[in-house]
Amino acid sequence: MHSKHSEVTIGQMAKRTGLAVSAIRFYETEGLITANRNRGGHRRFARAQVRRVSFILIAQQFGLTLPQIKAVLDELPGNRTPTAKDWAHISTGLQSHLDERIAHLERMRDSLNGCIGCGCLSLDTCALYNPEDKLSQRGTGPIIPMQKEI
Repeated sequence: MHSKHSEVTIGQMAKRTGLAVSAIRFYETEGLITANRNRGGHRRFARAQVRRVSFILIAQQFGLTLPQIKAVLDELPGNRTPTAKDWAHISTGLQSHLDERIAHLERMRDSLNGCIGCGCLSLDTCALYNPEDKLSQRGTGPIIPMQKEI
């Protein structure tokens, strides 16, 4: 059992992370963080949960979605405070994600440079709006027939 001093209230969590209490509740509902309940039913968060919230905020800046963040956090041990080795393991995967994201952004930037002033005015063929459009090779307009609903 955790001692009283090793846990923080939801208000303390909000103050430490800069988040609204509602955001913290949402993260708990989504399974990103966990809370214990005291006898009165109030949430009490282990201090390690503050680190998880900080990680969530950083990962969002990296462009990860909440389901992606949850998948990463699920790799951390749930029964103990993550170690530096645990976080290093996770950072390796994040570095790959960031490298892919940077490469994608560079490709977008390069397409934009080639696109300025092209005058195509076609969202159907625009390399930025509709990248890698494989169906455009089969003609313009709707290519895939709609399926009848049953």
